[in-house]
Amino acid sequence: MSIQNETFVNLLNELAIPNYTPSANAEALLAVDARFIKDLKINVGNVLVNTQYLNRKEALLLALSVAINEKFDLLKESFTGLAKQAGATDAEIAEVVACTSLMNTNNIFYRFRHFMKKDFYSNQPAGIKMSIMINPVLGKAFFELMSLVISSINGCEMCVTSHEQSVLQHGYSESKIFEAVKLGAIIKGLITVLS
Repeated sequence: MSIQNETFVNLLNELAIPNYTPSANAEALLAVDARFIKDLKINVGNVLVNTQYLNRKEALLLALSVAINEKFDLLKESFTGLAKQAGATDAEIAEVVACTSLMNTNNIFYRFRHFMKKDFYSNQPAGIKMSIMINPVLGKAFFELMSLVISSINGCEMCVTSHEQSVLQHGYSESKIFEAVKLGAIIKGLITVLS
């Protein structure tokens, strides 16, 4: 299918996705020239380009963590390439993968503890190795911010609360947290359309 919608084509170009075959979700929007395509492009641009509290590399690494979390290869490739263009190293990319994996582990485990509210489960040592959190390549504050974004997407209240407090303790503002979580939400919405 040839994509005729200029706004959608521009969005794909900004994301460095040259040969996209529209998903059923994208086709549904493109078939009726849906106004949402313009909203989506503006929203994505606002969180990846026009950010006030995140620099370009930070925004792209957070977007990459969402793509990894959602197992969406098309955007994993896109955001990896764009993040490297913005100065991300292979070690930083690897840490995004590791952080996202760890948060998936922790989010399930701590969500279970939170749901159960039983002393037995709460008093057992977690026994989950988390040495990457001690001295992260990306810095403690950004690692915690990325952990917060993924925990928000995965719906772990305990992890969200804990990481939000840690991010603030490491010197980031509530405005930066708000912008990062909004980025995560918008990239998740983008994945819904593209997948």
